[in-house]
Amino acid sequence: MKAEKIIKLANGYLILFIVLLLFFGGIAMSFFKETPIYILASIVGFIGFFGFILVNPNTSKVILLFGKYVGTIKENGLYWANPLYRKKTISLRASNFDSERLKVNDKLGNPVMISTILVWRVTDTYKAAFDVDNYENFVRVQTDAAVRKLASMYPYDNFADEGHDEDITLRSSVNEVSEALEKELEERLSIAGIEVLEARIGYLAYAQEIASAMLKRQQATAIVAARHKIVQGAVEMVEMALEELNKKQIVELDEERKAAMVSNLLVILCGDKEASPVVNAGTLSH
Repeated sequence: MKAEKIIKLANGYLILFIVLLLFFGGIAMSFFKETPIYILASIVGFIGFFGFILVNPNTSKVILLFGKYVGTIKENGLYWANPLYRKKTISLRASNFDSERLKVNDKLGNPVMISTILVWRVTDTYKAAFDVDNYENFVRVQTDAAVRKLASMYPYDNFADEGHDEDITLRSSVNEVSEALEKELEERLSIAGIEVLEARIGYLAYAQEIASAMLKRQQATAIVAARHKIVQGAVEMVEMALEELNKKQIVELDEERKAAMVSNLLVILCGDKEASPVVNAGTLSH
């Protein structure tokens, strides 16, 4: 398999002076001398105009001669080459691609909507020009394929209540998922001589048909987690209260009264609303 070959052509400014001299000088001399040989010089000069190659900054020209790869010009400037050369322009600038939102299934089978933002550029002009049919379309197709594969490798979110306690998820592990996406795209796009500069998830959400149900599930999970924290704190506070009462011997409580106290404290500490106090004007036994 051939590789990219960088070539340097003749200085275009010097050749431009020669071509102009041949073209206009031949016309002038044929007018004054009336000799056909000067017309031949003008024709040569006219043909020479088709050999100029202008390379703009961060662009390249792939040169072909009757279907054979001659080389690539990457240095910007004005050059001159064989007028029979065929030139193909390939940009070396960084390009930004925002993929369409795709509907795919995550690792748990939940349908999600996902898209990616890709920054890429061509580094090997030979591969971009000849190893793939259309390198820009190749980038789009392979990016969609990589995103589909990535979504199937990780769950959207972590649901420990169902035994799916994953370390990496699409929603929370942004850096890890981006690294995996970049690696996958580099492997796919290397065949076209394309370098991946950055790849990140641009959009991520549950599909419309399950978005409402998943939102309720997330809310329920958050409520359960908050309740767990409240109950844990309430138990610690009750334990501390009993220890302090026993340590300072403020009041002696039997098991029944301890149970009643614990029950009341837990109701107060774990309740959603503020408790309404009831003043006991009698004794503890009444």
